[in-house]
Amino acid sequence: MLDSQKLNYYFELFKGLEIKDFSSIFKLVKIRKLKPNEFLINVGDNYNKIAYIKKGLLRAYIIKENGDEVTTLIRWEDQFISSHDYVLHHQPSRFYYQALEHTILLEIDYDMAQTFMSKNPKLEEGRRHFLLKMLAESLARVESFILLNPEERYLKFVKDKPNIVNRVSNKYLATLLGITPVSLSRIRGRIASNKKY
Repeated sequence: MLDSQKLNYYFELFKGLEIKDFSSIFKLVKIRKLKPNEFLINVGDNYNKIAYIKKGLLRAYIIKENGDEVTTLIRWEDQFISSHDYVLHHQPSRFYYQALEHTILLEIDYDMAQTFMSKNPKLEEGRRHFLLKMLAESLARVESFILLNPEERYLKFVKDKPNIVNRVSNKYLATLLGITPVSLSRIRGRIASNKKY
């Protein structure tokens, strides 16, 4: 399921847990496969799961009143994805979550995981880690819109996620960065021109 390096990461994160504890957690996990363009979550769904992306690429987006789609989140291998609306507020999703590639997920019911964690205090550190990571990513996104111009946001995305840029279509990447696809093309053109000199 997971390679030894990833298992070591989770063993370190949940240090103090015994093998039987991990075995209990994995009993709650179900494998789910999505085809490209298939939805993990639709607007209005009460998606009460947390999913680990073993393989693939997903995006979250909204549709504005004028019909434009705005990508708000992109997730790929070795990351977790969930409905923030459900996890934080126990409310239906306001976003669509869609697979962009063939995707394999390891899903666990959030409420069952919460119950399990409440009986296993050693898991609390890991849970706190994931919640803080979710918050840190949200804050970093807000800060990038305040502190960086569109070109700087694009360059930061390329630097932080070099293997993802070519897997995401320009229209999704542009809206994630808060710009139009035309602006993204101009930015890429400008960067390419500067590299020639």
